[in-house]
Amino acid sequence: MQIRLIVGLGNPGTKYEKTRHNAGFWWVDAIADAKRATWKKETKFSGWTTRVDEGGVEFLLLKPSTYMNESGRSVSAVMRFFKIEPPQMLVVHDELDLLPGVVRLKRGGGTGGHNGLTDIGDALDTKDFWRLRIGIGHPGDKDLVADYVLDKARRAEQDAIDPVFERSLGLMPWLAEGKMVDAMTWLHTDPEAEAKRKEAKEARDKERALKLNETPKDET
Repeated sequence: MQIRLIVGLGNPGTKYEKTRHNAGFWWVDAIADAKRATWKKETKFSGWTTRVDEGGVEFLLLKPSTYMNESGRSVSAVMRFFKIEPPQMLVVHDELDLLPGVVRLKRGGGTGGHNGLTDIGDALDTKDFWRLRIGIGHPGDKDLVADYVLDKARRAEQDAIDPVFERSLGLMPWLAEGKMVDAMTWLHTDPEAEAKRKEAKEARDKERALKLNETPKDET
């Protein structure tokens, strides 16, 4: 099914803007900025919304203005109003189980204890929606998680996050075409390995072309 709604998860307010837990807000803000879209506060949706166009396909973006653990209230209100099915939604969020510098796309599955995802799943009575998981790493002790996600990433972590974060914004054309499997393949492929494979293929193609040109022609 075609993605129609992209939800960025985070906590509202300047206090939380640069915290790890707001990675979802960072992502949809970056998309909105690139498209010069303006956010509008929607009281009936308990959040901010805007619309962006990609290849002639329109996407609704949402940032819940609730706190993280009440995200489901905002998301379910938007989905009911616009008659959006769970598989037509992509939720962008921070992911403790992935290292900084890793971004992964998947559909369904568990919530990994993420309060925002859990609340959305409870509100919709299903976990069958797409997620874009932005790795922030784990503090190593579950008792440290609450403070960890509400703190800023260390410089080295942010340096690892930024390049793959920027690359992940390139998902939009894939989403517009509805090619989710291809989107996963592209996103999960290491760019350097992809470049090397492309170079090797071009070298093989060039070699084949040279051999064809060198083949003696029958003059009879």
